[in-house]
Amino acid sequence: MDALPYRMYLLAYDEAARGPYDRTRTGFLVRVAALVDLTLRGHLAEREGEVRVTEPGPVGDPVLDRVLDEVAAAAHGWKHLARRHRTQTLHDVEDQLAAGGRLTVAPGRIPVLSGRHTTVQDPGTVRALRAHVTAVLHATTSAHEVAPEDAALVALAAAGRIGSVLSGPDQRRHHARIDDLTGRLGELAPGLETAVRGLRTTMIAAQGGMGGS
Repeated sequence: MDALPYRMYLLAYDEAARGPYDRTRTGFLVRVAALVDLTLRGHLAEREGEVRVTEPGPVGDPVLDRVLDEVAAAAHGWKHLARRHRTQTLHDVEDQLAAGGRLTVAPGRIPVLSGRHTTVQDPGTVRALRAHVTAVLHATTSAHEVAPEDAALVALAAAGRIGSVLSGPDQRRHHARIDDLTGRLGELAPGLETAVRGLRTTMIAAQGGMGGS
């Protein structure tokens, strides 16, 4: 499964936590990754500040098809779509990874509090993905030479403060590079770039009980 939401989930996976490093933040990250993926495929576009379906589905991927249907139901901006149904998108990603034999999913000890426990069947895939994203961050090539999906993964990992990918010192040391890679999203849609740049604040608000699901 090469779609961006799956890669984003694996990038955020924490073996010690038996799941994403932070479920709330990962819900946002996989949701935005799905929106980026659909835009790259030509299914979404920004028009007068709202996100529109330019090519109806199906895409052929259950997660992307569901998100596309949600966008088609009503016109909204990127920030709204990043917040909307993010928990469902997270569950859908886990379910599809499990259906593909790449993840096992079990209920948490207290489901209402801990949600799910998940186990990646091949931890090497997580390590390889982290190494790839780290290489993109450290590369000396221009941001414009980076594949847009790779630029998106770096931008989202930075916005979500995924420590296993980008430590605090790395965030500060490579601030200009992260900024340039995040700017690649503006080539897809200016509002998408703005939403990703403001994602950290959106996540903090959600964790303070203001975000909905």
